[in-house]
Amino acid sequence: MAAMPGLFAPGEGQFAAVAQRLSEAPVVHVVTHIRPDADAIGSASALALGLQSIGVEATVRIGQHEEIPENLATIPGVTDVILGEPLPADGLVVTTDCASIDRTGSYRSVIQQERDRVVVIDHHESNPGFGSMNLVLPSESTTVIIRELFGHLGVEITPEMAYCLYAGLVTDTGSFRWGTPRMHLLAAELMGLGVEPRSAAMALMDAVSAEDLRLMGAVMAGMETRVAGHHTMSVLAIDDEHLHGMNQTAVESIIEYSRALTGSDIGVVFKELHPGYWSVSLRSSVVNVAEIAAVHGGGGHIPAAGYSARGPVADAIDALHATVAALDATAL
Repeated sequence: MAAMPGLFAPGEGQFAAVAQRLSEAPVVHVVTHIRPDADAIGSASALALGLQSIGVEATVRIGQHEEIPENLATIPGVTDVILGEPLPADGLVVTTDCASIDRTGSYRSVIQQERDRVVVIDHHESNPGFGSMNLVLPSESTTVIIRELFGHLGVEITPEMAYCLYAGLVTDTGSFRWGTPRMHLLAAELMGLGVEPRSAAMALMDAVSAEDLRLMGAVMAGMETRVAGHHTMSVLAIDDEHLHGMNQTAVESIIEYSRALTGSDIGVVFKELHPGYWSVSLRSSVVNVAEIAAVHGGGGHIPAAGYSARGPVADAIDALHATVAALDATAL
């Protein structure tokens, strides 16, 4: 069953031009972002599998040595992802789901210096476009863009590719809680190709251990609320000991809980990746958190964004509070 174009308006994006460049490349190195999620692995693996199916040599790479989160283990192709090895000097480089060049990790300098051989495929509105070709379209997930690209490449979607595409779609939409009608159209197509939603959700988003629940409880007990202008933030901090003790599914659950707290319109989770280095996740159903993240050098989507912070978490929280209050004063 061939994927037919139709998820985007006619003429939207450079699909035909990007498809031609990919199909003519002798080898394609697909680079997705550090600290990958399901859309990162799903979009990169789907693209690599699709290119291989039409005779194009393709690899998937991440600019980090850390292992991929265990909740992504069911995504086809994940065991073939190359971690931390130098980017080959030959071939086309395609980044997927990398909202900025910093998200490419150890490959940043090469990608910046060799822009002419870089194609960017991404769904983040904040992406500035750092390739010689940039297929950047606001959409539910990067896998939505990959599926559309398959139609222009003439790729026959296999059950393995379908699972990859679904993994990015279901997770980045919060189990279809936000998006446009096309996400349901694509989900229906992928289910018709063999995706089983219940088992996929269990593997990608629901599986937690007793230890995960204990650690989640300890973290949730430390939740605080901060009022900034007309906004109320629910704030959680996960120190490095707790963060590295729980799986990615548990961490993502905590992020979603922060958003859902009654009386709060902005959910914030500070995750300590290393001592004094924080990855900050912002969530909201009513506030443009991408605007908040941009002030701190980050980005993302209107309902979900993030940035990095350094130093004591109390100082980082105060800085965020000041940003939200200042933006509120200018009608955030």
